[in-house]
Amino acid sequence: MRNLINVVFIFLLVVSCKQEQTLPDPYDAGWQGEKVCEVLEDNDELRVLKCTFPAGVGHEKHYHEPHFGYALVGGTFKMNDDKGIREVSFPTGYSWSKDEVSEHQVLNVGDSTSVFLIIEYK
Repeated sequence: MRNLINVVFIFLLVVSCKQEQTLPDPYDAGWQGEKVCEVLEDNDELRVLKCTFPAGVGHEKHYHEPHFGYALVGGTFKMNDDKGIREVSFPTGYSWSKDEVSEHQVLNVGDSTSVFLIIEYK
């Protein structure tokens, strides 16, 4: 009986640590049914997305695997993530890197189109 309890405990521990992602990835996420990202490259090592956000367009809640991002054309966004809701500005040429899975939703609250490259590691 003790072995059975140990097996069940280990099984539950493994299942709880391996949560399945229910949110879309950045390519599959869009805005009001329309895609905002296009795939520029997809190979065994990485996937490169170009995401375009006209004024008033956002990106529904989605997750990112570890990635590098670069603002081709910056802008101002309302961001909703684990830190709360806030306004953030990305200047043209701004870059960032995340080494863990992250989630957020954004809305371009500026008055011009913003464009980002997202490079995901596989």
